[in-house]
Amino acid sequence: MLACAVSLAGCATYSPLPLGEGQGARDVSQLSVDTSTMPLPALRSHRFDLSHGMDVTDVTILAVANSPDLKVMRDQLGVAKAQAFQAGLLPDPQISLNQEYLTHPLPGFRTSSAYGISEDITSLLLRSTRKAAANAQAEQVNLDLLWAEWQTIAQARQLFNQIVSLRELQQRLAVEQAALKPVDGVVRKALQQGNLTFDAASAGLNAYADATKRLSDNTVQLHQAEHDLRLLLGLAPDAALDLIGEPFQTSPTPDQVEVALASLPQRRPDLLALQAGYKSQEATLRGAIRAQFPALTFGLDRQSDNSGVGSHGINIGFTLPLFDRNRGNIAIEKATRQQLKDDYENRVLSTRNDIRQLLLDQDTLARQREQSQAQSKRLGEARSAAESAYQQGLLDWPTYLSIRANALGADMDSIAARDQQSQQAIALEALLGRTDLQPSSAAASQP
Repeated sequence: MLACAVSLAGCATYSPLPLGEGQGARDVSQLSVDTSTMPLPALRSHRFDLSHGMDVTDVTILAVANSPDLKVMRDQLGVAKAQAFQAGLLPDPQISLNQEYLTHPLPGFRTSSAYGISEDITSLLLRSTRKAAANAQAEQVNLDLLWAEWQTIAQARQLFNQIVSLRELQQRLAVEQAALKPVDGVVRKALQQGNLTFDAASAGLNAYADATKRLSDNTVQLHQAEHDLRLLLGLAPDAALDLIGEPFQTSPTPDQVEVALASLPQRRPDLLALQAGYKSQEATLRGAIRAQFPALTFGLDRQSDNSGVGSHGINIGFTLPLFDRNRGNIAIEKATRQQLKDDYENRVLSTRNDIRQLLLDQDTLARQREQSQAQSKRLGEARSAAESAYQQGLLDWPTYLSIRANALGADMDSIAARDQQSQQAIALEALLGRTDLQPSSAAASQP
């Protein structure tokens, strides 16, 4: 009774946890983040202040701290730690109480009674493997969280760069639309007056319409990118995105890539997570092999029969391993281990090939960007000269529109090449990992 009273005194109590409204932050300038918890040293040393807008590092920090998906994964880590705690707990002993009352009381006879206490010995024997598997599983969840943070960092940088490029393109297309509107008016007037046929006027009519369509399409893409960034940052749909500063730039050298590749399985969180999962499965398999032996319980009891004769003794219970012998579970755990092994090796192989491909693409994209920028500059100068000549009446409108169209295409190609190179470089850095990022241990010592 005393043991029951002590155990009940430490019982958990229920407290409600109301659901939130899911509104998201509307004013980012009021948000604050403890940068000491960031997974990157560069982020931990950054002064986080959104009162003057968000640069690419601010966006990255806010994404790691406030991403709804990362919050859910942190909750999953809490569940995994609780499960590791549960796996280390000792099984509670079982107490049995029994009294048999006489249906018809007789002189010299009394109520019989039996009292006993027993413990599941098999559960005690399997505790070490059960605890090892749960701790390794918690470590895997922790590493999956770290990998998700890495991916969130890369996604935040890519969305920042994408929005910056789309906003730049938006301004460029708006300028083009405004410049073509007067020409469109001239062509339509000439068409109405009969000075132009529809065939001759089609180029002029299509130029303004094409610029308008491109502007509309770009606006839709910009809205989608801003929506994705707001969602990643955990912001309200109407929250302002005041982005400032330059896009994120990175360009690892071939030597840095080789060094990173050599130690990739020891650094990248997703590969370490798969290793932890394999370690957990090894412990689970060992537990299944141990569980093939007879399940054993041991107990002590004290009895008194109807005549008042008392006795005490021990009781042992075990299963006879004749049919099952846990062979099915052992086969399942062995097959699962093989699957995890192949999954890990496939991930490493595909990662190495992806990195090689991105590294080769970087050289191609760098040359393409350089050529696009040079072409954009040359055609930009031609556009300026053509605009001046057209305003002075020295250039016909079809030639003028042709030059403008070529210049606009070169400008769009230049922005697209810069954006593609940036996206690929960010993806390459994410795949390579960083030597200054080390996973923290999730499996603390458990009871």
